[in-house]
Amino acid sequence: MEYLFVFAQSHEEFRVPELLSISELHGFTIGFDRYANVLDKAIKRPFMILMLDKEEYAHILAQRCILIKSVHEFYAEGASYEVLHEQNSRARPQWERYIPDTSFKFCVLGYNFTISQRRQRQIIESFAYMDFLGKIEMKNPEVTLAVFEEYESGRAPDGGLHKDGEFTRVYFGRLVVDGTARSLIGTFDVKKRQYFGNTSMEAEISLLMANQTLASPGKLIYDPFIGTGSMAYTTAYFGAFVYGSDIDGRQMRGKDETPGIVRAAAQYGVASRIMDLCTFDVTNHPWRCGSFFDAIIADPPYGVRAGAKRLGRKNIREDRLQLAIPRPNEPYIPPTKPYELSQLIADLVLLARYLLRSGGRLVFFLPTVSDEYAPPDINAVLCEGMELVANSLQDFGSWGRRLITIKKTAHTDYLPPSFDPVGEAEESRDTHVPAHKDFREKYFQGFKRDSER
Repeated sequence: MEYLFVFAQSHEEFRVPELLSISELHGFTIGFDRYANVLDKAIKRPFMILMLDKEEYAHILAQRCILIKSVHEFYAEGASYEVLHEQNSRARPQWERYIPDTSFKFCVLGYNFTISQRRQRQIIESFAYMDFLGKIEMKNPEVTLAVFEEYESGRAPDGGLHKDGEFTRVYFGRLVVDGTARSLIGTFDVKKRQYFGNTSMEAEISLLMANQTLASPGKLIYDPFIGTGSMAYTTAYFGAFVYGSDIDGRQMRGKDETPGIVRAAAQYGVASRIMDLCTFDVTNHPWRCGSFFDAIIADPPYGVRAGAKRLGRKNIREDRLQLAIPRPNEPYIPPTKPYELSQLIADLVLLARYLLRSGGRLVFFLPTVSDEYAPPDINAVLCEGMELVANSLQDFGSWGRRLITIKKTAHTDYLPPSFDPVGEAEESRDTHVPAHKDFREKYFQGFKRDSER
């Protein structure tokens, strides 16, 4: 059966990866037959016609996918109502069972345009041939029939405003389910959270990341840069157990006696699923065995608000070494040095290969310079046993961040990465320089100023 999916107008490139992730989680497939060669263009539009084996799969997707507004049993589409009505007549075996005594209502909606009440009535009356005999019920009908007119964004081809009826495509179908998962964006709104920081990830993105990890009851998920815990709450909400760490324990703790992350988790009813929080540097991690996490979720610090750090000393003069010696009766704060982003990402993939079980996923954000980005930027960080699943751009103009999903395909165990600084020298000999290398310096010295002009 074909179903018409109506999407929220945000994060277009995240739609298909989210659909595929939730279908994989629940063990069914989605057919993209109509978009075999044009999927890249299709994801930019608010409507997609997809194949599902069972209607219950539409309910599963709508209850979990953040970007779905509604799903409809598809009856017809066309560039005109003549084409749509002809196609809808051929679909009679799908809707004729609702004719006798089913209460119903019609909805007429426009994308990028507000359709007048007068024309809405004309559109509804044009479906009179369907001969529905049931009661018209506007509040709680048994069947809701929906018409969607799609208008191009911006102005009409002649430079003026779009006129009522000058749509590019029209769709028709029966409402199966509204997208209930979108209400979670309000639930996890950062502004309503008891504990958050200036680097806390926004709710919608945190939920999308959680879906990419395939979070579900019984799974064990690790966030190595947990900060104030934005992704921990959403993954735990979907049933997963979460372990978090950060090089800066103050981010996790906050100033109260109860750690800030635990307080916020209690607000969402998931405190029991926060297994533990530890302060350590991922390059000096305590993991003595691997292959046990189901997913790793991360938003590595890349320097826009906070730069990445690792344990170690910067190059300092010998006459300054005396200042670095610990003093009696004072707490020792280990020194840190900058952690260059491209090296951090390469190390993160190797760490994930060590810690993930076979089939486990690494989901992380990668900032990049828009004009410099190229596919080899991602391919270069992949290693044996790791495969790219999705690469979705959140565009900010001169720069953007990409949600990267990588799957461990190997069935063997790997040794932990060495995090050897020598690797940086070896990487520098590579002819390809990724767009995210030295991202912090590029952001503050170059393209950020260009974008503000």
